[in-house]
Amino acid sequence: MAGDPVLLVEKSDGIATVTLNRPTAMNALSRELRQAIAETFEALEADPETRAVILTGAGKAFCAGLDLKELGSGASTVNGTVTDKDPVTSIGHFSGPVIGAINGVAITGGFELALACDVLICSANARFADTHARVGILPGWGLSQKLSRAIGIYRAKELSLTGNFLSAEQAAEWGLINRVVAPEDLLPVCRKLAEDMLSVVPDCLPAYKKLIDEGFAQSFGEAIRTERRFSSERNGKVEAGAIEARREAIRQRGQQQKN
Repeated sequence: MAGDPVLLVEKSDGIATVTLNRPTAMNALSRELRQAIAETFEALEADPETRAVILTGAGKAFCAGLDLKELGSGASTVNGTVTDKDPVTSIGHFSGPVIGAINGVAITGGFELALACDVLICSANARFADTHARVGILPGWGLSQKLSRAIGIYRAKELSLTGNFLSAEQAAEWGLINRVVAPEDLLPVCRKLAEDMLSVVPDCLPAYKKLIDEGFAQSFGEAIRTERRFSSERNGKVEAGAIEARREAIRQRGQQQKN
């Protein structure tokens, strides 16, 4: 409805659920929504109580990408629109885990928004498509590089050079997403996953995410050196007594997950 906020945020027990809220426009990324995403993730990063985020969409779509109606009616170039309030960079500035709850289609810019998340859980209704080439533009939020690293260059070229849709089941088979769940289970599964992440040693969570992300962007040899640097800086501060105190909790958790 007109006047409704384009982005909804609910916070509970260290987890923020952020919902793109333009369901009648398939949650297309208007300038207003891109601005809201940027401001929201900046605020969440500044909030010490928020340690994990679940990102999803209202209605039947996750996100249909840039608002082509708005884009087509603007006087500025496409490049100016794409680089203004880049939501992928905004999400990347959040130091905790971001779980993508992909409830429906994630198309082009929406696909890039999904790839900005750390973990992807999909509803059986989810589908992905990269239609940049069909619109006549090139991606500027990382899709051309992230997708090939996630599923291999040949599969990435198949998707990006055709604009064809990829089902949730095929995305799981190709290793693009973590798993597929029933639509009614999507948010509960994501919530449980976020709770599991928040149960680790608190300051280790953002540190480990940063280590993985920095290494992923480097060559293998450089990434190994990065790991050793991170490891040396942190592990030298961990006392044996702290490890012993956590050992029994780890053992009990292993038993619970075994049963």
